[in-house]
Amino acid sequence: MPRTRTFIGVDVGPDIRGRAAALQQSLAASGASVKWTEPPNLHVTLLFLGEVDDRELVDICRLASAAAAREPAFPLRVSGVGAFPTPRRPKILWGGITDGADSLVRLHAALEQPLLDLGAYRREERAYTPHLTLGRAKADEDANALAPLLPKLLAWDGGRAQIDEVIVYASEMRRDGPEYTVVGRAELKG
Repeated sequence: MPRTRTFIGVDVGPDIRGRAAALQQSLAASGASVKWTEPPNLHVTLLFLGEVDDRELVDICRLASAAAAREPAFPLRVSGVGAFPTPRRPKILWGGITDGADSLVRLHAALEQPLLDLGAYRREERAYTPHLTLGRAKADEDANALAPLLPKLLAWDGGRAQIDEVIVYASEMRRDGPEYTVVGRAELKG
């Protein structure tokens, strides 16, 4: 049976996308080897589902619509730069979510149990923390080159967007990185 690599998220819009791309270029000047998230692919993930049976995509879109119907549209603001696992050992660089974080956490919670019940999701071990993934350091020495830059970016203004929908994405891995396709859209109506 065909399967599709799937996740649910929100689009961050052109203002945030442009500011994030400028920051990526600035950080790239450090010489660190980083796999940057391509600007068209910038988004905030609500849940990563992984490979799902194509027959489940309709149900996943239906559950996304049901969760979105209970949450109103909201402003999103990206501010500050951090890293996982820590800023001293940055493997994944991210932009922080300030305005809109509570709404994203509620949407995640509204989606999680129905998707678990459907069998299309496995609960993460760590708590959900909304963030905008900017890039992934390729090696420890690259992380070491980035670590001293991060404290200077705590006040970085990543821009704003109005979030009015949740999107179900398919992700196909290509040689030059993932390509995302919209499978479904769910309007925030709460």
